[in-house]
Amino acid sequence: MTSIIILGAGECGGRAALSLRERGFDGAITLIGAEDHAPYERPPLSKDGIVAGAEPRFIASLADYAAQTIDLRLGVSVTAIDRANRVVDLADGVRLPYTKLLMATGARPRPLTGFESGAPRILSLRTHADAQRIRRYLSPASRIAILGGGFIGLELAAAARNLGASVILLEGLPRILSRGVPADVAEVVAARHAAEGVEIICDARVDELISEDDAVRITLSDGRIVDADILVVGIGSLPNVELAADAGLFIDNGIAVDRQLRTSDPDIFAAGDCCSFPLSVYGDRRVRLESWRNAQEQALIAAANLLGANEAVSSVPWFWSDQYDLTLQVAGLSAGGSRSVRRDLGNGAFIIFALNETDRLLSASGIGPGNAVAREIRLAEMLIAAGKSLDPEALASPDIRLKALLAA
Repeated sequence: MTSIIILGAGECGGRAALSLRERGFDGAITLIGAEDHAPYERPPLSKDGIVAGAEPRFIASLADYAAQTIDLRLGVSVTAIDRANRVVDLADGVRLPYTKLLMATGARPRPLTGFESGAPRILSLRTHADAQRIRRYLSPASRIAILGGGFIGLELAAAARNLGASVILLEGLPRILSRGVPADVAEVVAARHAAEGVEIICDARVDELISEDDAVRITLSDGRIVDADILVVGIGSLPNVELAADAGLFIDNGIAVDRQLRTSDPDIFAAGDCCSFPLSVYGDRRVRLESWRNAQEQALIAAANLLGANEAVSSVPWFWSDQYDLTLQVAGLSAGGSRSVRRDLGNGAFIIFALNETDRLLSASGIGPGNAVAREIRLAEMLIAAGKSLDPEALASPDIRLKALLAA
């Protein structure tokens, strides 16, 4: 009997399992996850999951998996992949045979090296359980420190302020969001946080970190001391590749896959946060993306290709972040850009376009209240996919519609 095993019961793994059934696959599907929860969406964890203490936003109910005869095994650790015998070994001694295997093992928070780990007041945010632990410390009487001025750290800062907690954010680089957005956009975000009372310290280097039972003390390299109830470390993530590496699969900033998400073993695929892949719209540059939409899209592609299709990953990367009343959206990747162009949309909203030396559009980063930039970013995404060289002056002019540039 044909059997497909999916390692990782997150957004990507869960949607891949459901998609297999939607495509008519009637063989055995086993979905294995280390968490006790069924697959859920992670973006709300730094937003509603903190502010409201909400339950996970499940992508399907347990009854749905049962109705689709998907064998959902939760709280289970996988110890090895036996490629020679096409078997997955579980920690409880069970061995499960597979015909095809999908690795959707995700990523984990990057640890703060050189300092104690496992301390009760030093936390990270990746799972629903993490969000619950952090939520317990957020109140008007609390003070939290956040290490890392990326999307997660800033969203958490906004959520903590909405609950009345005092927040100090430490960023090791000269500005926040230095890896994600242009400086103009980062300045708006920083100003908005400052207006809400968040203290941001850039170029912050942690010299000493002491975690007690009831507090944490952070000494910076310039001698400043930060006392807080908790420290949340948000300095990036690491792809979960250990099972793949131990099985002899090729690793390159994640589990290396081709455009169809096949690993170096043709019977094993990988998708989502754990894998790196060549992106055709950027000349097959190998990338690894951690985003909600990427997990969804690759889940569907992986499901199709597990069943013999030959679909390729081709979409333009897209990210978003909600902080207070602002929404930040980014389409594309700015690496390789040689010039930037600003397009003002009114009411404080604007977009920064990054172009290469031939004026081909590489990325668009927009910020504004509510959905002010959503439509323009969507059109920019289509322009990036089209690979067009564009007139910078036309991009800058709000009087020239992006839709017209797309049709030209």
